[in-house]
Amino acid sequence: MILNRISIINYKNLAQIELECAPKLNCFIGHNGMGKTNLLDAVYYLSFCKSASNPIDSQNIRHGEDFFVIQGSYQTEKGEEEEVYCGMKRGRKKQFKHNKKEYQRFADHIGLIPLVMVSPDDASLIVGGSDERRKFMDMVISQYDKAYLDALIHYNKTLQQRNSLLKADAEPDADLMNVLEEMLAKDGNVIFEKRTDFVHEFILQFQEIHAAITLGKEVVSLCYQSDLQKDDLKRLLENSRAKDRIMGYTLKGTHKDDLLMGLGNYAIRREGSQGQNKTYLTALKLAQFMFLKHHGSNTTPILLLDDIFDKLDALRVEQIVRLVSEPDFGQIFVTDTNRDHLEEIVGGLEGEHKVFHVENGTVS
Repeated sequence: MILNRISIINYKNLAQIELECAPKLNCFIGHNGMGKTNLLDAVYYLSFCKSASNPIDSQNIRHGEDFFVIQGSYQTEKGEEEEVYCGMKRGRKKQFKHNKKEYQRFADHIGLIPLVMVSPDDASLIVGGSDERRKFMDMVISQYDKAYLDALIHYNKTLQQRNSLLKADAEPDADLMNVLEEMLAKDGNVIFEKRTDFVHEFILQFQEIHAAITLGKEVVSLCYQSDLQKDDLKRLLENSRAKDRIMGYTLKGTHKDDLLMGLGNYAIRREGSQGQNKTYLTALKLAQFMFLKHHGSNTTPILLLDDIFDKLDALRVEQIVRLVSEPDFGQIFVTDTNRDHLEEIVGGLEGEHKVFHVENGTVS
């Protein structure tokens, strides 16, 4: 998938931007706070119907303005044109359109334009709670498996209903609890099985890319952890119902799953240096790219690299540049404050590239 053109109006600090994008590499250079990351976030928005950094849509409207609009014109591997539009006015629901047809469910858009973003915010995957790591699994699997996304949406709605009953003053109706638990078990089993299969296959790709970046000097691991590895979810929910009632929420289920991230024989959150953490996360996201490319629609994702070279030594930077310069990677958008890093990438790439300078929300 190639983004040929993007138009941005009143998105974050970007007043009005019109860009003709290069099919291979697009570099954005500028000081911090100038709007480089916001440009990448606008590209991200067109894939996921939301911002990567702020899920509250109204807060993404430029200060002093009443609306924002993002439009993208894409070209598929088959040469077909795809138009995506998003617009939002304060106090109203946002609109999302594909080829001028409005979506009834935003979930129907997910996967049309596969995309992977590597950014400093990825640190939350290591230092944050288990919900961050579940979001990572959900984001990858949902882009190529609609059944997974549907099960996830249904599961979360049912979970919300069960939690509401658990918090209520009145004792929950036993029959209704049984129905909700059966629904949770059905969708939870789908989620568990698909996460299990994903991690089993994904870890090989991840370890291969990490070894390439570190030249095999470090060993990493990724282990899926779930309540469903111990027992059937329906039985777990029934046995935990009394305790859940005391706590006021559901203690067992796939909403408690986690990914254990290891460096050597230890958890990376305890042992990893800043450089090792950055390397781990970069390898994780590049493995996500390769995984998405070979699953689902077999469409090459768009790759966004936001300030990824900070805290990495020259050798690791060199290996990452070598990796993304390979033909497997398609269109890339990269930001940096250091022009030397971008020139390294440009020097190793074949294909057209453009360098944009970003200052105070304007691009030249």
